[in-house]
Amino acid sequence: MFIPYKDDNPRILIPYVTWSILAINVSVFIFQLVYNSGAEYPISSRFGTIPALITGYAQPLDLPFYVFTPLFTLITSMFLHGGIAHLLGNMLFLYVFADNIESILGHRKFLLFYLICGIVATLSQVTTNTHSMIPIIGASGAISGVMAAYLLKYPRARIHVLVVIFPIVIPAGIVVGFWFITQLLNGIADLDRTGGGVAWFAHIGGFLVGIILMVLITKSKYKWRT
Repeated sequence: MFIPYKDDNPRILIPYVTWSILAINVSVFIFQLVYNSGAEYPISSRFGTIPALITGYAQPLDLPFYVFTPLFTLITSMFLHGGIAHLLGNMLFLYVFADNIESILGHRKFLLFYLICGIVATLSQVTTNTHSMIPIIGASGAISGVMAAYLLKYPRARIHVLVVIFPIVIPAGIVVGFWFITQLLNGIADLDRTGGGVAWFAHIGGFLVGIILMVLITKSKYKWRT
């Protein structure tokens, strides 16, 4: 498995939105640790996306800990994480790939792009287990969309990765392409599960919508310039 830790692709804009998203995720995780230590229900139960509530197979009134509309959690869920490894892995990928996409799109459009990818990613996972009461959490779906955009715009960018403990430099197309194939194969193999574990189809859905959005944005910019 490739673990990217930096790229050689210079940014144009200072990535204020990327840094803010990273800071919010870390801050929310710290709050999770403090809150969960004394709470009857974990914060993921309140702010994570529960598929059965989105699809209507369960109602929020049935859950004493649930105080928000289910659709609201499509946003809040992408700022929650299940553990330190989950958080660090996502933030590392965000740090490596997001700044260049923010430079292309600009701050506001990048934020919108990130949120749309995250929402569609979560809904993609919901469709694989519509009756599940297990919350979906994590930023990986949104980050998958960012990685897809990076693949489209910078397939030959040099990415520094660790393979076991050995640092090597390989093109982004190989890093991101290998990552996506891994998600796809794991998702297919995981179809029989009833819930829990890695949300493979959130990664797949986020990646695909990232490609679609980036293609549409690129075409619209081309038409506007001509």
